[in-house]
Amino acid sequence: MKKNSGFTLVELIIGMGITMVALAAAVMMFRDSTRANTNVTQTSDMSDNMRAGLNLIVQDLIQTGTGIPTGGINIPNTANAAACNTGGKVNRPPAVLSLTFNGPNTANPGCNTILPAIEPGSDLGPTVTSPDGTSGPKTDIITIMYADNTLAMDARQINGASCPAGVIAANGSSITFDATCVTLGAAGIPVNPGDLLMIYNNWGNTVQTVTSVAGQTLNFAAGDAFNLNGRTASETAGTIKQLQNPPFTGTYPPSNCTRIWMITYFLDTTTDPKHPRLMRGVNFNTPQPVAETFENLQFAYNFDDGITNPVNQFVVPAVPAPTGDNENQIRSVNVYLGARSTTTAAITGQYVRTNLKTQVALRSMAYFNTYK
Repeated sequence: MKKNSGFTLVELIIGMGITMVALAAAVMMFRDSTRANTNVTQTSDMSDNMRAGLNLIVQDLIQTGTGIPTGGINIPNTANAAACNTGGKVNRPPAVLSLTFNGPNTANPGCNTILPAIEPGSDLGPTVTSPDGTSGPKTDIITIMYADNTLAMDARQINGASCPAGVIAANGSSITFDATCVTLGAAGIPVNPGDLLMIYNNWGNTVQTVTSVAGQTLNFAAGDAFNLNGRTASETAGTIKQLQNPPFTGTYPPSNCTRIWMITYFLDTTTDPKHPRLMRGVNFNTPQPVAETFENLQFAYNFDDGITNPVNQFVVPAVPAPTGDNENQIRSVNVYLGARSTTTAAITGQYVRTNLKTQVALRSMAYFNTYK
């Protein structure tokens, strides 16, 4: 009889073995490619996060000092060593960090008399501790100012012959615009409580916090978040009263004002400790997150004093500049951002980390008029 064609048991076992080896290799390759894709995705997400945050920081730094007087803006100050001034220290945003423009509340190295366009804050931010126990240095914060050039508020004066209906209250508690010169509200210039206004004339400049708006009148009541308003009757240094005609008669020469933005960047480790967020705060409004899962935020400063030109300086409020220099001589800022992945890597079981750094020239603070 003819033999039936087919596989022997040995051949079948060998074929199954080869197939299992091939399948195992294919599964391992698929697993490795999936893990590699996950790592690439995590790295890409980190880069997107950092670039989004860095882009905003750079945009704000480029505008730093725009429309701000070269020497900064005067703020309330007296010889009262215990409280910097009889109205109390001028507060620095954001509220969650509980700082003043002289440094932490736990220290009082001196009293600021001006508000510079850029205020360093080395070591004033929180320390980030990652879920794997990795702990970095204390992070920095930075506060910068620039004028809102989208408004035409400073195109006409508050008061004076050209705007006769405009009035600045004798005690500095409010200003009322002449509607024929400046129109406020939905039909004109939107000004809201919490906005900062720089008021200036031939006698100097000062900054006030808008606490309420009533038609054409902006009020500067005491108790604002910055502690800029509501000075005592005898206090004039750095307040709106310094802008009065001498000797502080209660009348003001023709004056102008413009809205300014005060921007603060810092890390928030409280809302979601596992994924610290880069925050951008405008004035004392609620800070908004712009990127997440950051581990470090550092700033260093380059000065131009025409002599030593110190570079890469890590300065704190107690010592805001190298000896002999001041914040107004800062010409560029070195920014360093460190971030990690939101989850551990599939292959190593560890977090993926990366960083970005750049240097930003402060265009509006670097200009020198050589022909003056």
